[in-house]
Amino acid sequence: MENNRWIKRPEGSNWGDFGPDDQIGRLNFITPDVVRLAAAEVREGLSFCLSLPLDFPGGNRLNARRHPPKFSPTMGEGVAYYNYQVAHTSPGHTDVISDDAVVLHTQYSTQWDSFAHVGQMFDANDDGFAESVYYNGYRAGMHILSALDETGRGMGAKKLGIETMAVKAIQSRGVLLDLFQLCGRDRYFVGYDDFMRAMEMDKVEVCRGDILCLYTGFGDLIMEMNGDPDAVKLHNSCAVLDGRDEHLLRWISDSGISALVADNYAVEGLPANSGNLPCASAPLHEHCLFKLGIPLGELWYLGDLARWLRSKARSRFMLTAPPLRLTGAVGSPLTPVATV
Repeated sequence: MENNRWIKRPEGSNWGDFGPDDQIGRLNFITPDVVRLAAAEVREGLSFCLSLPLDFPGGNRLNARRHPPKFSPTMGEGVAYYNYQVAHTSPGHTDVISDDAVVLHTQYSTQWDSFAHVGQMFDANDDGFAESVYYNGYRAGMHILSALDETGRGMGAKKLGIETMAVKAIQSRGVLLDLFQLCGRDRYFVGYDDFMRAMEMDKVEVCRGDILCLYTGFGDLIMEMNGDPDAVKLHNSCAVLDGRDEHLLRWISDSGISALVADNYAVEGLPANSGNLPCASAPLHEHCLFKLGIPLGELWYLGDLARWLRSKARSRFMLTAPPLRLTGAVGSPLTPVATV
């Protein structure tokens, strides 16, 4: 399919299947019928918070580039608006005001990746030269900005920003797959065979439009570290998907899932197992974000939900998980909610 951005598409991709200008990928699978099926999973009226505290894991030992939130009071005429007594400027009034600002790394803690987060070098216009391209052929520089303009406001994604997922108002049926029961807290690369074994153990089934959530126990480990993580444990614990397993990638393609979520750092194991160069360093990210338009959720907290579902021999629930409507952002913190 030819449009103004690309002539050829990557092998195994769905570029153009939802239209040449699509920006939400397989979130298109979340139809009103899918949402109604999700609502049918609400039987007890119980809700579970699926977010870590957004200042966890703590420090920058998990990713050196990402840091915890930094708070400061808003300022007015040199006055910090923390515990500010309105009577100072408006005598006789009894109000006390606190008002703050925060510098937030959008992918520090519980997060969604947008499709602007990871692209690939790919010859989309078939001129013999690879260039930086993102899902559905959107190009770096043209659609995914790479530099500030003179006002300091130019950085961000003109296309594929996280706000497209926010407008979709992500709400679908969640399905939990318990990899912790299979792997424990050992660092283990889960390929297709182990993945299928985990699904068979708990009789887990997924349908078109479902959001698949992988429980590995990593979120529990982070909570136990209480903001002072052990770097060795962070990088050597709990299950991760083997992004080099082609059979597993084909299953993701064929499954019809609209999004893929895990309580671990990156859903897949990084660094990935070696591949034949040239290749992606994060092959599952390439497959999901770049080729198929499947959002990835990382560092969610699934422990309480997983234990409750196991106690009831259930795996399905209603999941509400919109990101911030932050125009141009390539990722977003969120507070997902599971309702059972």
